[in-house]
Amino acid sequence: MNVDYINPFLVTIINILSTMAQTEAKPGKPSVKEGSSAFGDVTGVIGLTGENVKGSFSITFTESSILSIASKMLGEKMDTLDGQIVDVVGEITNMVSGGARKLLAEQGNKFEMALPSTIMGKNHTIVHSAKNAVIVLPFETEDGDFFVEICLDS
Repeated sequence: MNVDYINPFLVTIINILSTMAQTEAKPGKPSVKEGSSAFGDVTGVIGLTGENVKGSFSITFTESSILSIASKMLGEKMDTLDGQIVDVVGEITNMVSGGARKLLAEQGNKFEMALPSTIMGKNHTIVHSAKNAVIVLPFETEDGDFFVEICLDS
């Protein structure tokens, strides 16, 4: 998988969490994901289509990480996974989509991206629209982990 397609998503998520939630996200080592089970509790998924590439990406937050991020973004203590948390994950996913699309366009890669969908619950699954391997990139924050998954077909 071409890192030129992956890096815009990573740069964007780090910037968004830093500016919108005063949260430092430290990337871990990427790997190929096995199975479809989510590594966290709330996921935002968005499909994307480019001139030569199609696929999807997702951001899955552990409960502790998204409660902290949402609390900082909303300016109030969040302590329960609920509809408001789902909305925050959807908005983060949408912001990452827009930021990544802008960076991809600056590289000469035009992408159309769908509206994000969200999934919440313990042990939920993530189904990506492409058939290739899913690359998972773990991130660590002081309050918990989150995971970015990217799956693209060329």
